[in-house]
Amino acid sequence: MGVPPDGMSATVRLCHPGELAEGSSRGFDPTGTGRDTMFVVRRNGLHAWRNVCPHWANTSMAWRKDAFLNADASRIVCAAHGAQFDIATGQCLLGPCVGQSLTRVPLIEGEDGFLHICIGTNDETCHPQE
Repeated sequence: MGVPPDGMSATVRLCHPGELAEGSSRGFDPTGTGRDTMFVVRRNGLHAWRNVCPHWANTSMAWRKDAFLNADASRIVCAAHGAQFDIATGQCLLGPCVGQSLTRVPLIEGEDGFLHICIGTNDETCHPQE
């Protein structure tokens, strides 16, 4: 699926929350670019972020598929230079981007029980299509 035309929005179903174990992360390619452009972390709730380090533009965070967290799953880590980020806030806590943050991706829990995201230009009116 690509990005919708200007002025339009669409939702993309990601997964069921039960597919994400506590302390795990998973990458997604919701617009069909051929690489994970966002990821979801389950740690005391669900947190979704764009897969781009604020220090180096267009740098993927994972060191391998779905590997966005440090060894004890307490922080998000950028594989490019080791920066560490708070899972809940996206704030850089350690590394060259201290004070910068990851970009949050709003999650929608659909009536179908699955997690969705909205893509397009009219995100505030976007709702999952069941």
